[in-house]
Amino acid sequence: MTTRLNPYLQFDGTARDAVTLYQRVFGGDVELSTFGDAGLSDDPDARDKIMHAMLTTPGGLVLMCSDTPPGMQHAPFTGSAAVSLSGDDDAELRGFWAGLADGGTVTLPLEVAPWGDAFGMCVDRFGVHWMVNIAGAPTPG
Repeated sequence: MTTRLNPYLQFDGTARDAVTLYQRVFGGDVELSTFGDAGLSDDPDARDKIMHAMLTTPGGLVLMCSDTPPGMQHAPFTGSAAVSLSGDDDAELRGFWAGLADGGTVTLPLEVAPWGDAFGMCVDRFGVHWMVNIAGAPTPG
């Protein structure tokens, strides 16, 4: 089996909404299980929270996430890391950018960077930091 590095995001009760957005943005299939499914919570407030979700896209992207487990304190994202998307498919990456930035905050607009690629940074509506780099992107005209 090939070794892979996959982002694994943790949310405080919004994992279902987040993975739904990411599926809309990236396409693909979602597998998920709740704390109730796993028999890890009888608490009505926690039973339907996401224990594990995995989005797998036709292009091979894999993104996993969960809600904070019952009894654990959620540690909010501090901005010291970001999920990076890069490649040379201008239309695909601009579509990803638009979907992630919608309802979020653009911290650096997606535009031609000094190294010649289009590059931008945003924080999505769930607080996840994203960087998008489009190799050899045409100069906007």
